[in-house]
Amino acid sequence: MKILLTGANGQLGRCFQDRLPEGWQVRALGSAELDIGNKSQVEEAVLSWKPDAIVNAGAYTAVDKAESEPESAARVNTLGPENLAHAARSVGAKLIHVSTDYVFDGKGTQPYRETDTTNPLGVYGKTKLDGENAVQAILPEAAIIRTAWVFSEYGSNFVKTMVNLAEKRDELGIVSDQRGCPTYAGDLATAIIELLQSNAQGGIYHFGGDREVSWFEFADKIFDVAVSQGRIEKKPTLNAVTTDQYPTPARRPAYSVLAGEKIKSLGVQLSNWEAALTEIIRKF
Repeated sequence: MKILLTGANGQLGRCFQDRLPEGWQVRALGSAELDIGNKSQVEEAVLSWKPDAIVNAGAYTAVDKAESEPESAARVNTLGPENLAHAARSVGAKLIHVSTDYVFDGKGTQPYRETDTTNPLGVYGKTKLDGENAVQAILPEAAIIRTAWVFSEYGSNFVKTMVNLAEKRDELGIVSDQRGCPTYAGDLATAIIELLQSNAQGGIYHFGGDREVSWFEFADKIFDVAVSQGRIEKKPTLNAVTTDQYPTPARRPAYSVLAGEKIKSLGVQLSNWEAALTEIIRKF
């Protein structure tokens, strides 16, 4: 299978390349090689490679910065997927587009299903939802995978931030009133590969971790693992803080647990994030 991968240098992009099945070919392009917001660049990249599938792991993910840069966010998160959908259709390629829990407002109390009403709170979520809608309008057979709280051994993420802070500070305040399911990017990459291998039908799928936690509980688990591996000497004192006590330019969904029954029905396992955490902290 020939794959065109966008966002090649991000967490998901790098994990995807690590797990590429034998015999598959990938043209992995980062934002420096391909501006997905540029229609002619996308057309050239797709027509010259003629992939069997396009995996769009590229995104503008600076949630707070998006509030002051809505046009930049929309170029990558909305126009980018639109361009890729048109190009995929022109060569008959499958498209897998990665989206986010931020399409929901987080006011729910039960895990969000694919059919639940969307209502993004900020620019990032709105541009991602607009990207989903563009893809579905152009290429209904495309697969859209919403995910959340992504971490890995690559790039910047919550796990790395916590481990680094623990080496410098004895006390940390961690938000305790936002809940979600941490997702290891390597497990998400495996799920995408499995969808491609099974030629899964298009539509929206939710994929995340197999157990929900708050950011506070996630941090607590990170420090337990880091101490047990000797990565940090001791666990910092953790203080639970509320979202209101830690204001940010963009509002976050308070509850963003994604129900994974649909993708599990295809035989895809959700992210065992606790097992992954143990492995990646060892790699730091």
